[in-house]
Amino acid sequence: MAPSQRRRSKHLRPARPLGVGHATSSAKSDGRWIVRTVAGSSALKDYRCPGCNQLIRPGTPHVVVWPSDSHTGGIAGSGGVADRRHWHNSCWSRRR
Repeated sequence: MAPSQRRRSKHLRPARPLGVGHATSSAKSDGRWIVRTVAGSSALKDYRCPGCNQLIRPGTPHVVVWPSDSHTGGIAGSGGVADRRHWHNSCWSRRR
């Protein structure tokens, strides 16, 4: 395949909006959140957990959360990239 015909790396493509399929809703003191589970096999890069400020390493199961009233992605509740946060499961569970 010629270099001009190769697909762009998925890491260079813009992030796609997450749909609410396979997600749940969670109420916390600061509002309602959409929570989507990420399997360890799908966790491919490092993220920083806002609950403990530690890295979530590749291969670590965790959750992605975003405000349920987010309109950033163009679809109500889709959770734009700027609104998404990756949390350790235990950190999200302890959050009030």
